[in-house]
Amino acid sequence: MDPVPATSSEQTRKALLGAALRLFGEKGFDGTSTRDIAAAANANIGSIAYHFGGKEGLRAACAAFIVETIQTVAAQALAAEGGAGSEAGAADRLETAVRRMVGFIIARPEAGAIVQFILRELAHPTAALDTIYNGVFEPTHRRLCEFWAEATGEDAESERTKIIVFTMIGQVIYFRIGREAVMRRMGWSEIGPREADAVASVAVDNLAAVLAAHKGAQS
Repeated sequence: MDPVPATSSEQTRKALLGAALRLFGEKGFDGTSTRDIAAAANANIGSIAYHFGGKEGLRAACAAFIVETIQTVAAQALAAEGGAGSEAGAADRLETAVRRMVGFIIARPEAGAIVQFILRELAHPTAALDTIYNGVFEPTHRRLCEFWAEATGEDAESERTKIIVFTMIGQVIYFRIGREAVMRRMGWSEIGPREADAVASVAVDNLAAVLAAHKGAQS
């Protein structure tokens, strides 16, 4: 059966959400007017109130969209498949998570607007950041810490483990927030699948080196 086509109302809502996500990230919440959003979405300004109750409701909807999008990606990346409870299995899941993070954060076009929105929220926290933190940041970071604990025997909630996982995530995010500088220095015209694979390869090597150093320190 063919999928049911989206109604014009659903299309308008989606367009407004996409425009708001991009503009809030680029210009900030206060620097973006409802008129800007409506124009970017090619929609009537009154449709913002109709669909979201206003500009603040639209920001909350952006946060909910980010949570839903990243939860879908994280569910695939963090799925515990095979080798559960073993060091090797946990290390494999960490590697899979790193590769999936690179594939989404670096290579997916929509990730740019998501990251910019989140960076704005981190600089000036609102209730939207609470939604994103509780729905994405905390559970994803906690799960990666659990993988690290399985792979190393360290306490999943120790300060050291948390910092290691933040570092693992941070090296990937840099390639998105520093995208323009990276492309210039690398001589890349884009960061597509080939470039993302190159980044993932190095990120996985870094992970393997940290795990090996940990095992060496224990022996």
